[in-house]
Amino acid sequence: MASDRPSTPPPKSAADNANLPPGSPLTPEQVKRIEINRLKAKALRDQREAEVRKQNAAPSFKRSDSSNVPAGQKRAHSAISTSNLPATLRDGRSKDPAKKGGFRPLDDIQPARNFTKYVEYDFSKMTDTKGGFLTADDDPHNKALYAPNAEDKPAHMTLKEWERHQLLRSLRDRKEGPFEPGLSIMKKDGSQMCRECESLEIDWKWEEVFGCAICNACKDKLPEKYSLLTKTEAREDYLLTDPELKDEELLPHLERPNPHKATFHNMMLFLRYQVEEYAFGKKWGSAEALDEEFARREKEKKRRKEDKFKSKLQELKKKTRVDAYRRSRKSGGGGGGFGDEMGNGGKHTHTWGRAVENDEGVGVKTCVDCGMEVEELEF
Repeated sequence: MASDRPSTPPPKSAADNANLPPGSPLTPEQVKRIEINRLKAKALRDQREAEVRKQNAAPSFKRSDSSNVPAGQKRAHSAISTSNLPATLRDGRSKDPAKKGGFRPLDDIQPARNFTKYVEYDFSKMTDTKGGFLTADDDPHNKALYAPNAEDKPAHMTLKEWERHQLLRSLRDRKEGPFEPGLSIMKKDGSQMCRECESLEIDWKWEEVFGCAICNACKDKLPEKYSLLTKTEAREDYLLTDPELKDEELLPHLERPNPHKATFHNMMLFLRYQVEEYAFGKKWGSAEALDEEFARREKEKKRRKEDKFKSKLQELKKKTRVDAYRRSRKSGGGGGGFGDEMGNGGKHTHTWGRAVENDEGVGVKTCVDCGMEVEELEF
């Protein structure tokens, strides 16, 4: 029995190998045939293994345990396929994946009865049209309503690119840096030189908006002439109206972001000497006429305020007198209700005396019997 057992032959000694003729190397044709035979054998082995797996595969939907799969082999497709789902399987997936583009767990989930009318909106995609909040789905062809906001960062830009784009736009608006117009000593046009010191380094933004060629040094040196006024200052100090201030041909203005709040309207800044030229020269005639008009308006404002105060005071006095008379009647003192008889139980008829003017200049009449006072106004 022991003689039938296969055994490994002992390695040949160096003496035995020395007696054998040296082996010749394999030719390229031989190497090619060996590789072809190896690939054919591998393909036949894979084919036999596939047939074995197909015969052993279960027809029902049953996931095979990974521990039962031999090492180095993949699980059969039928073991992981979901084409034949049993009706009692509760995995939350849709029953018709071909129609819905794959398994989507939330498609077949129905809301509760109390929430069937609930609609969830994405306010980031809505536009306030002052007549309701609308989305692009409501009116997809309205390009003007859903145009991208120029102040928002585009989706294709990185944050660094967007910051650089904003910086370039700011420099372009202010005409600074690479967007500043070139200087030349050949130009002798007075509009391109400072009106005070004849310098060529003028503020190009002011020259574009106000039409005033002035350098930064002269602006700081002469603030009483080249300082900026807000819309409120121009309206209150120079008595200008809103239509006049909004007319850019009459009074050009420079817009700046509101420092109080970013959501407020932009400030309108006016050049002081232009406002004074229009107010003193065209509208009021002189600074003295403007002062007179200002004093007249202040006096008229004070008079209206005093008249309003006197009117409120008279109403308060009337109410106080009537309330005092009613309290006196209820407490058992003199007087009674309007039309009541005083003393004999009948109807009382007031007998008014002569109107007497009080300290405020208002005529007051007094009933001779009950002493009630009423004011008399003459129109």
